[in-house]
Amino acid sequence: MKALRKFVDKIKPTFTEGGKLSMFESVFDGFETFLFVPNKTSKSGTHIHDTVDSKRMMSMVVIAMVPALLFGMFNVGYQHFLATGQLVADFWNPQTAQFWSLFLYGVALVLPKVIVSYLVGLGIEFVVAQWKKDEIHEGFLVSGMLIPLIVPVDLPLWMLAVATAFAVIFAKEVFGGTGMNIFNVALVTRAFLFFAYPSKMSGDSVWVGTNDVFGMGGGQLVDTFSGATPLGQAAVASGKDIVIHNVVGGATSWWDMVVGLIPGSIGETSVIAIAIGAIILLVTRVASWKTMLSVFVGGVATVLLFNAFGSETNTMAHLPWYYHLVLGGFCFGAVFMATDPVTSARTETGKYIFGFLIGAMAIIIRVLNPGYPEGMMLAILLINIFAPLIDYFIVQANISKRLKRATKSINA
Repeated sequence: MKALRKFVDKIKPTFTEGGKLSMFESVFDGFETFLFVPNKTSKSGTHIHDTVDSKRMMSMVVIAMVPALLFGMFNVGYQHFLATGQLVADFWNPQTAQFWSLFLYGVALVLPKVIVSYLVGLGIEFVVAQWKKDEIHEGFLVSGMLIPLIVPVDLPLWMLAVATAFAVIFAKEVFGGTGMNIFNVALVTRAFLFFAYPSKMSGDSVWVGTNDVFGMGGGQLVDTFSGATPLGQAAVASGKDIVIHNVVGGATSWWDMVVGLIPGSIGETSVIAIAIGAIILLVTRVASWKTMLSVFVGGVATVLLFNAFGSETNTMAHLPWYYHLVLGGFCFGAVFMATDPVTSARTETGKYIFGFLIGAMAIIIRVLNPGYPEGMMLAILLINIFAPLIDYFIVQANISKRLKRATKSINA
C-alpha cells in the first residue's frame, strides 16, 4: 500500500494545476480519493472529522451487497441447470464440479451487467466533473452495484446501458449531482426499463437464462418449463389457496423463497443474503434501523388489514405476511433502497413515517394492481417525493412544541 501511495504522489504533480495533464485533475482526484482517504485541509467553517469519509461509507454499502451478488450469480446458474434438466442432487456442495458450473455460468451472465453499469455511470460522472471542473463524487459507487442486482438476468446489455445513462443524467446530474437527487437513481433505471422495454422486465421468459454462455450451460428446456416468479404466480391466481411452483413445475416451499432458489431479479431472491447485508449496514451504522424496521412494520400491518377485509377472490390479499416479505424485492428494497440517505427522510421521527409509508404502499400496489405485482419500486419512488415534506412537518412540529414550552415558561 505504501508503494501505491508513493506512486500516486509521484504522478500527482502531472495532474495538478500547471501540470501537463491538469485538465484531468478531477479524474485523478476521483481515483486518488477512491484509493486513499483525502488529506485535504478544511478551508472554512466548522468541520468534524471522522476516520470514515463518504467514499468509505459508500464502500461499506457495496460490501453489504456482495452476499446478494454472489448468491445471485449462483442462483442464475441454478435456475438454468434446473430448467434444462441438468441439475444433480448435490449441486450445493462446493466440492462438486456442478457447484462451480452453476456459479461460473451466473458469473458469465451477471458480471458483464455490473461492468456495463459502472462503465456507463462512472463515464458520465467523469465527463460531467470535467465539464463542471468539479471533483468526482462517490454516489455512483452504490448505484452502479444496485442497478444490475434489480434487473432480470436476460436483460440485454445495451438496454441496461441506455437506462443507466438516462437515470444518471435525468435523475441525478440534472438535479445537481450526488446528494441533490430526490429519486433513487437505481430505481429510476428500473422504472425506465419497465416502461420503455416492458417485455424485457416482466412476464415469464426473462428471469431464467436459457442459452449457453461461452460454452457453459445450454441444452433443451424441459417440457414443464415456466419461468414465472412466485410473485407473478400469486398475482394471476384466484382464491385464498395457492401452490407456488419452481421453473419445472415442482412445488416451491416458503423456505426455498427465504434461501432464494427461485426465479427473480438477480440480487433480490435470497432473504438470507440480504439479511447478511442488513447486519453489515446496521453494525457499521451506515443505514438507519428506524427506516428499515418501519418498512417491514408498514408492510405487515397492511397485509394484516387485507387478510381481514380483502376480497375472497384476491389471492394477494390473503397471502400471509411472512410470504409477502420474502416475495419479490420487498426485503431488498427495505434494506438497500429505502435507507438511501439522500432520497429518504432525515429527521429521526420522519424515518419511521417514511419507512412505514413505503411498506404500506408496496403491499397496496401488490394487492390492488395485478398488472404490476412488484410494488416496491413504485412505492419507494412515490414516497421519495414526500420525504422533504415529511421532514418539513416534523421540524415545524418540533418548533411549535418548543415555542409553546418557551411561552409557557415565560408566562409562569
